[in-house]
Amino acid sequence: MTIIVKNKDTLTFGDFVFKCAIGKKGSTIKKKEGDMKTPKGIFEIGNLYYREDRLKKPSTSLKTNIIRKKMGWCNDVNYPKKYNKQIKINKKITHEKLNRKDSKYDLLIPIKYNFKKPKIGKGSAIFIHLTNNYRATAGCIALKKNDLLILLKLINRNTKIRIC
Repeated sequence: MTIIVKNKDTLTFGDFVFKCAIGKKGSTIKKKEGDMKTPKGIFEIGNLYYREDRLKKPSTSLKTNIIRKKMGWCNDVNYPKKYNKQIKINKKITHEKLNRKDSKYDLLIPIKYNFKKPKIGKGSAIFIHLTNNYRATAGCIALKKNDLLILLKLINRNTKIRIC
C-alpha cells in the first residue's frame, strides 16, 4: 500500500485519513533547495529516526535509528558527497539538526526524494515529521504525534509515498 498526500492538508493510508501539513508554498515537480515546496511524485521511505530520550521505541516494522546529539542532515550544496545524507554535524557544513530543542524531529522518516544519486540544489532533508499546530513546513510532511504513531504501525519498508 501507498501513503497518499492528496492535498496540502490530507494524508491517507488505506482507510486511515490524517490531517497533515506540507510545504509553505505547496507542492511541485520542480523542487529546489530552500523553495519551501514539497516535491511531487512517488518515493520510497527510509528508516524511522526517533528521540530515545523523549519517547520509547515506537511499534513499527521499519528499521529504527536513535537520534544522537551530533546527527544532522546535509543540505549544503558545496558538499556534493554529503548532500541529502545523514551526517555527523560539522560547523563547516550547513545542515538540518536532527536533535532539536523542539519536538518536530522526535519522530521522523526520510522521504527518499533526490536520494540515491542526489542532484545538488534539487532539495534535501524531506521528511515525514511531527507538528503541534499544522503550520506549513519548509517542504516536509508533518503529522500530529498520535497520527504518526498509528501510521508507523501500518507501514513497512516497502511502503511508498505519493505526493500529489
